[in-house]
Amino acid sequence: MVDFNRVFLAGNLVRDPEMRYTPSGTAVASFSIAVNRCYRQEGELKEEVSYIEVVAYGKVGETSGSYLKKGRAVLVEGRIQQRRWETQEGEKRSKVEIVANRVHFLGPRREEATEEAPAASSTNTVDDDIPF
Repeated sequence: MVDFNRVFLAGNLVRDPEMRYTPSGTAVASFSIAVNRCYRQEGELKEEVSYIEVVAYGKVGETSGSYLKKGRAVLVEGRIQQRRWETQEGEKRSKVEIVANRVHFLGPRREEATEEAPAASSTNTVDDDIPF
């Protein structure tokens, strides 16, 4: 059986990242990106926007929380995760999100100064050695 879960998405932040910390002190940044898809339907150019939730932990989360702002273009590299839980009322809920291993800042917003921020990257990932 083959298992492979890797995602690359490029888009713009819909809102500023929300920062929080786990009880053990690990930084967690949550943000959404808008990813556009253009296609032709009956000769007419159409555009579709998907809003994708992203969560980044540790150093990637700290850097993302410090440098990212609404409107910023990013490339997110990570994996899809589905969380499931039950509410206090007994309703089952689920959420699909991207857990970011790396967040590459693609450039400042037009309104921002030209100061460039470093890319947020997890140092403990080993999935760079994919054998194909």
